[in-house]
Formats: sequence, structure tokens, C-alpha cells
Amino acid sequence: MSLKLTRGDLMRSQNLIGGKWVDAAGAARFPVTNPATGETIVEVANSTAADARAAADAAAKAFKDWRDRLPRERAEILRRWHALIVATSEDLAKLMSMEQGKPMAESRGEVAYGASYVAWFADEATRIYGDLIPQQQRGKRMSAIKEPVGIVAAITPWNFPLAMIARKIAPALAAGCTVVAKPAEDTPLTALALAALAQEAGVPDGVLNMLSASREYGIEAVADWLSDERIRKITFTGSTAVGKHLARESAGTLKKLSLELGGNAPFIVFDDADLDAAVTGVMAAKFRNGGQTCVCPNRIYVQAGVYGRFADLLSKRVAALKVAPATDPDAQIGPMINARAIDKIALHVDDAVSHGASVLVGGKRLTELGANYYAPTVLAGAKDGMLVCSEETFGPVAPLFRFEDEAEAIRFANDTPFGLAAYFYTRDIRRIERVGRQLEAGVIGVNEGAVASEAAPFGGVKESGYGREGSKYGLDDYLSIKYLCQGGLD
Repeated sequence: MSLKLTRGDLMRSQNLIGGKWVDAAGAARFPVTNPATGETIVEVANSTAADARAAADAAAKAFKDWRDRLPRERAEILRRWHALIVATSEDLAKLMSMEQGKPMAESRGEVAYGASYVAWFADEATRIYGDLIPQQQRGKRMSAIKEPVGIVAAITPWNFPLAMIARKIAPALAAGCTVVAKPAEDTPLTALALAALAQEAGVPDGVLNMLSASREYGIEAVADWLSDERIRKITFTGSTAVGKHLARESAGTLKKLSLELGGNAPFIVFDDADLDAAVTGVMAAKFRNGGQTCVCPNRIYVQAGVYGRFADLLSKRVAALKVAPATDPDAQIGPMINARAIDKIALHVDDAVSHGASVLVGGKRLTELGANYYAPTVLAGAKDGMLVCSEETFGPVAPLFRFEDEAEAIRFANDTPFGLAAYFYTRDIRRIERVGRQLEAGVIGVNEGAVASEAAPFGGVKESGYGREGSKYGLDDYLSIKYLCQGGLD
């Protein structure tokens, strides 16, 4: 399979600032590499604080006009953007597979998923309602209206290069905000292509500004946004450590924040579960994107009575997964994003084995395919104290923990500072109610491993962050409430 683009103009290497495609202020560039081969795809602009300030200037200049547009006018532009994403979906999928490594089937799915957010928030743009507050005093009328919060800085991760940028930019534009954005240094190309399509759809100059930057330069660029009082909101998906840094550094200007941070998702299989369905759920939740998602089950708890049967069923399914580059149309698991990711996966597996876990499937690097490949792995005998229990592996490793009863499962599941996602399988309707209420997570899958939807609120609790993305609730994070009190009416 060739990953050559039909529309070569979607391969962008410059920044979009104020409606113009420009080099970084210092003309510096850095390489974007294909994790399947290690080869450089293209060199892109390496932005600094000067570029970040230029993007904020453009967003500030464009804000009033965009804020004052009729909601249906903003919605029409978003619908055109959605149509262009759909029309170029194959090219966008190829671009994503090139820079991120995921198989083409997954990239196509992500394009459709990301596009669904643009379509959803195009409709939501026309549903920003306020309230007329019941009269409390004679001669006074009170109301509450919702207004765009202002300029939004969006900082996105590498694991879902299109979906995450769409999930942040679409509601911001729908609400009437302008945007400055920086995608992850590993995967800027998909985001830049998405910005080019937004421009083609008629997003006015300065309303959406997109910068690429290396890890080192990106810290400097984002720091400028954190201290810029004109930027009123930060939306970030990534690690908890970086999220805490953003919260601290933006406190001086009291920005509104949406933080979708790290996870350590439990997946609980009770002894009354449909085991075939539970295995299918694990396959969907754990091995999507090679395990490189924040809602992946990181700890799989299986009740003692079905532990052996579940381990056998899962091992057979995992052993059948095909690991290959995206150029192979049958690929199900691609390369990990980089060498650091592979080293962390290997460390977690080696640590588990050294503490008594056994490898049922996988457990090794696939160096015959390339430097960034790791075999999908199932570990039996996982226990507290292992790295796989306390840290997010972010790879295709499924550690199986044994538990005895419901209370123990809930205690194990909640014994983490994180609370993004959790899953459980059972056929007991009373247990569904009990466990669903007691699990400490923002997203719960009940007899379901694929939980994402543009219509559902997505976000975590505890150290997995705050704020919600998607759904009707997702727009509120880009709005502020203004109270109006009109007197002298009697």
C-alpha cells in the first residue's frame, strides 16, 4: 500500500498565522519522522516565543469580528470544514499513518471520529442558550447570557493527531472564540493539514492559528501563551505532570483550563460476565492504537473463578494480532511512536516478570520489523507494586490481576491518583448500579470497551484533570456567563 497523498498541498511545513503560511521567525526547522522506518518525512517550522506572540496577536485582532458573527454563520463555516475533512479523509489518514504509525484502518476511523466533532459543534453553535431569571424584585429584570471566553490556546498530544485537535478547535470556533494551537512535536502534519482545510472552508484570517515546534522550542512557545493575559483559556490533553505545570504557570492570569490528563484505567471482569464479550471489550479498549491511548485499560482485574478461562481466551485473540507498518493493509498493530515508548514498555514487562508475573503471549521487541515495534503482550500474575500497576504503560501490554470479590475489585480499581476511564463486565443488573456509582472515573464502560462518542462528555476526575470535551457540555468550557440586571422597569 502506498501512503502517497492525492492532494500534495495538504503536506504543510509552515505555520498558519493570521491567514498566512509562514516560516518560524528564526527560520529554524525540525524533522518529522516516520516511526515505522525512522525516515524523515519533512522538516517543519520550529517555532519560538516570537511565533507564539505573533499567533496571539492575530487571534486578538480577529476575535471581535468572529465573536460578533451570527451563530449560524459560524456553523456554516464549520459544516464546510467538515465536508472537506470527509472529502480528503483518505489523504488525512495516510498523513496520520505516516507520522504516527497507526494502521490505515485505525487512521481512517480516527478521521471519521474527528470529523464527527466538527459536525456536532456546527449544530451546537446555534444552541447556545441563556436564561431569563424569575423576577425577584419589582422593576428589575434579570437574565444570564453566554459569551465566548476569548482566545483559546489548544495543546494536543501525538496519539490522536486529528481527533484531539478537532475536539478542541471545533467547540472553540462554534462558541465564537479564536484559537492558537500547537500540536505535539511528533505529529504536527495532520494538524497543519486540518488547519489548511479550515482555511479552505472559509475560517477567517487569524481565527485559527497553528504552530509547530520541537519539544525544546515548544516549551518556550507555550510559556509565552501562559503569561499572555489576552489568552483566556488553555485546553490541553497530555500527561498529568505537564497539566500541573500549565495550571501553575497560567495562574498569574487566572485562565480557564480544560485538562485531560493521564489515566490508569481498570478493566474488571466479574465471574458472571459474558467472557467472550469481555475479551472483545479488552481487545477494543486495550489494543486500539497499539495501547497508546489515555483510556486504555492499564490494569485488568479478573475474578478468581474465571481467571484461567479469561486468560486463555484473551491470549488466543492477542496472539492472532498482526503487527506491521501501515503500508501493510492487514496491519492491526503498528509501531510505537518512538524509542522512548519502546523502552518504557520493555521496562514495565521486565519489571513485572522480575516480580513474579509470567508472559502468556508476546513480551519482546520485534526488531525484525524495526526499532519501534513491540509484540502485543499478555501477562498473568500481575500484582500491586509492579510498574504496570502504578504507571501508564502506553503500549500493547495487558497485565491480568486476580481478585476475589466485588469489594476487593472496587478497592483495587480506585487505588490510584488517576480517574479518567474505567470498565467492568457483569450480567448482574444490581451490580451494574452499585459498581457504576462506586468507581472513581469520569468515563465508565459497562459491558462495553469502545466508549468514545462526540455526543458524550469526555474527561476525568482526581489527577486525570477537569473540564469536559464533546457533547452539549463540551461547549460550556469555551463560554463565560454574564449576568444582566435591568432596572427602572416599573
